[in-house]
Amino acid sequence: MTKLTALLAGLSLTLLLSTGCAVGPNYKRPSTDVPGMYRGAAPQDTAQPAAPESLGDQKWWEVFQDKQLQDLIRTALQQNYDVRIAATRILEARAQLGITRADQWPTISGGASAVNEGNPRTKFFPEYQTSASQVDLSLAWELDFWGKYRRATESARATLLATQWAREAVKSTLVRDVATAYFQLRSLDLQLEISRRTLKSREDSLQLTQKLANGGDTSMLDVRQAEQLVSTAAETIPDLERQIEQQENFLSTLLGNNPGPIARGMKLTEQPHAPDVPAGLPSSLLERRPDIREAEEQLIAANAQIGVAKAAYFPQINLTADAGYQSSALTSLFTGPAGLWSFGGSLVQPIFTGGRIRSGVRFSEARQQELVLTYQQTIQQAFRGVSDALVEYHKDREFREYQQQLAFSAQDAAQLSEMRYRGGAASYLEVLTNETNYFNAELGLAQAQVNELVALVQIYQNLGGGWQQ
Repeated sequence: MTKLTALLAGLSLTLLLSTGCAVGPNYKRPSTDVPGMYRGAAPQDTAQPAAPESLGDQKWWEVFQDKQLQDLIRTALQQNYDVRIAATRILEARAQLGITRADQWPTISGGASAVNEGNPRTKFFPEYQTSASQVDLSLAWELDFWGKYRRATESARATLLATQWAREAVKSTLVRDVATAYFQLRSLDLQLEISRRTLKSREDSLQLTQKLANGGDTSMLDVRQAEQLVSTAAETIPDLERQIEQQENFLSTLLGNNPGPIARGMKLTEQPHAPDVPAGLPSSLLERRPDIREAEEQLIAANAQIGVAKAAYFPQINLTADAGYQSSALTSLFTGPAGLWSFGGSLVQPIFTGGRIRSGVRFSEARQQELVLTYQQTIQQAFRGVSDALVEYHKDREFREYQQQLAFSAQDAAQLSEMRYRGGAASYLEVLTNETNYFNAELGLAQAQVNELVALVQIYQNLGGGWQQ
């Protein structure tokens, strides 16, 4: 076996000498147009350079301080099927990397055989018996002199990283979806509370109007108008109850559970959020957003595939070796002059392939250019997403402030019209109008409050937050 050992040592030296060449371009990050600050930032933030702090750098439990919401997000990150599927894809990519990386190394196989044969005497041949035993090792190796397998391994490793970033993108989206669905659920709860409170108040007002009509102090027209107010409030309740149950079902699905009730925490009006949020430096978005990192890793994988395609232009160098023992008697297999060995090599140079290799290189280069554009487009869309979310948050906050003023004025007008009606200075039509306006203003305020919170969630997700653990 000393000859086989020397042979393996020589092959190892050949491996070292053959790892210095790899055709194809090395990866270089494409240039991108990065703005100095986000459009849509608060006016006070645009007067000076953007601060490096960003809401996207915070952990999700620091942004969403409702303990019940935090529990829901933790459950979703553990049980959600999209997250679990993304994790399984990482296992697939890791296994594929192992398969691809194995092509760089020799294949060594061992074998053993023993044959005993006996033939009877015939007219032409006498009776005879033969015996042969053999033990050997075989080696086959295609030298990676041009870096084909190293580039393929580089591509597979980048694909693995892309699947890992894809999982982080799924987690970021899941945190956004759970928080948004939870805030919308709390908004529906608030609207249901407003409707039930309004219904109770209007039922009391209807009873009073009926008493006045029975005493001749008012007409049946006022009674009918009071009934309209009761029906308007009552009809919203079953519809809100339907929406609440469906929203709970949706949240349960995000959690990886069957449809069921969802526990509540802080009220919608108690959810903490700052009037302005730090967006940070736009350049940091390239490193923080998982979808951008995923797109870049896909680009790196495609760039390495160009080297794989170009390596087909060059000769394939194959080495083969066999060593072992052979004997006609099993007892003398490892003694005496029973050793055998062979060593060989081959070189195959493509001469005519009908343009297959050239087309393969062009395909890989076109694929790489496609992913360059995809990478740049992903960055541009990310900047737009942040800007849209920032302006939406600021304008939703302004709208909510105006809606609060409207609700306060509508409440005051409804109370004054009720007093005027009881004092005989106004008709019930005035009460009907102002009560309807107040009810709609309260519902509108609840919607404005949830829109502001949802916009904050959108900012956080667009800034690349939510996947950090």
